Amino acid sequence: MRGVGALRRPSDPGQGAASTGRILLATEGRAITPAAIELAARLARESGGRVHVFSIVRVWGSGFGFPNPGLMPNKREWDEQKEVVAAAIEALGKRDVEATAQVLATRKATKRILREATRLDCVAIVMAADPPRNRFVADLMWSQEPYRVQRRAKVPVHLVTS
Repeated sequence: MRGVGALRRPSDPGQGAASTGRILLATEGRAITPAAIELAARLARESGGRVHVFSIVRVWGSGFGFPNPGLMPNKREWDEQKEVVAAAIEALGKRDVEATAQVLATRKATKRILREATRLDCVAIVMAADPPRNRFVADLMWSQEPYRVQRRAKVPVHLVTS
């Protein structure tokens, strides 16, 4: 499933990434809020870097341990995330911030977001988030994914609550 749904794959992170700070604007499927876009743009300007918009399309699970085509994201879900990413790219462009984008499917959003931040050598991650919930309940909710990213990340994670 490599490369499926990618809008624009960023170039190799080693090309000039050491001198500038790249910001990862990530979403686990929700719309990216204007406040999150503004924060990512401000952080990119301060670090002299650019923003990579990264969106996850949810894979709903597996059947008997094997991938099941019925649990994979459908075309509508892919299109929704591509629209979210395109809107974020456009909003960042209006703020004169260079941006790249990627949309991919996974069941483990936290792990994939953190792997992408490491691969791109990002200095910060920005995500829109719901208000925090009880930790026991939150571990069962997809909407609390930004807090799992924040707990496991080695770089600063900026959560923008609405």
